[in-house]
Amino acid sequence: MPICRALSGQGLAIAPRTYWARRRRPPSRRALHDALVTRLLASIFEPGRNGRRAPESLYGAVKAWGWLRRQGVTAARCTVERIMRANGWRGNVRQARKIRTTVANPAAQRFPDLVKRQFRADAPGRLLVADFTYAALAGGGFAYVAFVIDAYAGTIRGWECSLSKTTAFIQRAILQAASQLARLGHPVTAGAIHHSDYAGVDVKPENLGMACSGRAC
Repeated sequence: MPICRALSGQGLAIAPRTYWARRRRPPSRRALHDALVTRLLASIFEPGRNGRRAPESLYGAVKAWGWLRRQGVTAARCTVERIMRANGWRGNVRQARKIRTTVANPAAQRFPDLVKRQFRADAPGRLLVADFTYAALAGGGFAYVAFVIDAYAGTIRGWECSLSKTTAFIQRAILQAASQLARLGHPVTAGAIHHSDYAGVDVKPENLGMACSGRAC
C-alpha cells in the first residue's frame, strides 16, 4: 500500500510530492549536532566492549555538559538534558546529606587566635592543631574521627574515633598526642598552644599547661 494512502487512512493527508521532498531533504544542522552529542554521550553512558561503563556514566546532566565542553564540543545544557532524557540516561551521583560536625555551645568561652593563622612551630610540642571529621559507615550512620597534629613536623600525634561527636573523644585525642610527645622526649610544657576551630566545644586542656587558641577551645 502506498505510504501516502496509508497516512491518509490515519487522517494524515499528505501529497506524494511533499513526502518525497521530505525523504530527499538532508539532515538539518540541529539533527547532525544532536547525533554527534548523542554518540559522545553514548560512549560514557552505554557499556563498552568489555561490558563496563566509563566512570563518567555517574555524571548527571550538568557534569555531562561540562565533560562535552572539555572534549571541545559546544552544546547547550538543555540540549544535553533533552538527549539524556530521551535515551534514559541519568547519573547515579546524589548529593550527600550534609553532616554538622560541631554543635556550638553558646555558653562556652571563645578564645582568640593566638597563632594568627601561622601554623608553624620552632620545636615539637609547642603548637598542636586539632580538628575532627566524619566518615559514612557501610551499615548506615557515621563515625567521627578527631586528630591532633604537631605543627612542627606536620605529623598526627593523636587520634580518636567515636560514634558520637562529644567533647570527651576530642579530649582523649589531645591527651594521646601529649603522651606520645612526652615519650619522644618533647613533653608539652607551659607556653604550648592548642589550636582548634571547634565552635563552642568545651575542650579545655588546662592540665597540660596549654593555652587555648581558635574560635573555641
